[in-house]
Amino acid sequence: MHKQGTGILLATAIVVAGFTASTIRAAEPVTTTVTAVGKKNTQPPPIKKDDVELYKGKERLQVADWRKGETLFLAVLIDDSLDQNIALQWNDLKAFMMAQPPTTYIGVFYGRNGAAMVAQDFTKDHAVAAKALHIPFGGFGAFSSPYLELQDLIKRLPGAGERRSILMITSGIDYFHGNFGPISPDVDPTIENAQKANINIWTVYAPDAGHGGRGFFRVNNAQSELSEVSEETGAESYFLGFGPPVTLKPYFDEIFTHLNNQYLLTFEDTGGKRGRFERIRVTTEISGVEFMTPSGVFLPKE
Repeated sequence: MHKQGTGILLATAIVVAGFTASTIRAAEPVTTTVTAVGKKNTQPPPIKKDDVELYKGKERLQVADWRKGETLFLAVLIDDSLDQNIALQWNDLKAFMMAQPPTTYIGVFYGRNGAAMVAQDFTKDHAVAAKALHIPFGGFGAFSSPYLELQDLIKRLPGAGERRSILMITSGIDYFHGNFGPISPDVDPTIENAQKANINIWTVYAPDAGHGGRGFFRVNNAQSELSEVSEETGAESYFLGFGPPVTLKPYFDEIFTHLNNQYLLTFEDTGGKRGRFERIRVTTEISGVEFMTPSGVFLPKE
């Protein structure tokens, strides 16, 4: 009886140990991109791991890793339905692309009929990427949903585990669904897909070539949707009024600063269910520094 009891205890211990190991494996680390922002969008000081505090609600979580994201996969996505005059801004866009660090891969894409068409695949040769810019088509064949085009590009973006960003220049008007309601049904899926993939989406508004894109209601809705997509994915949206921008250079300069002050934060969350989104908050006691993060971080299942 004594030997039998010992065997039962040993078997039980093995089962418990196996269950515990399985539980630990299920709590895989999660990595998200955090952008440090200085006062009035100026250059922030370097941020160390000890300078950062991470919260889920009121619960403080331990930061497992905090490192400067050196490698970046940057996709420039241009809505092919834009008014062709936007190409007058391409010199500033080329300068922005050429100024990226050598560790940045740049791809150029044109959004057309719900898909992101490749003009130049990702390359570290920024001059080659800049040469791929061309005048938008501007015709009715290009009118679709910018959010479907974003979703298409999100699926194909390389560089998982590194920083990844999409810079989209678009009117934001969803012609596929009409954009007559308060919000396009493609906005939320776009945000969720980007958050799952840890991709920041920076949006710049520019008018399209269609007369339907001149109405106050449509443009106002579109700009609100672009703001939501950017803010929820840890980025920013840029527009000034409803007309064509005089210059995009200040926007590109600000995005350049943001991209060069990004960190990869890794943490473990062993509490609660997996396979869901979790809201987190990143803070620091360093004066004049704030952080931009996605509104939701996806905790994958085992």
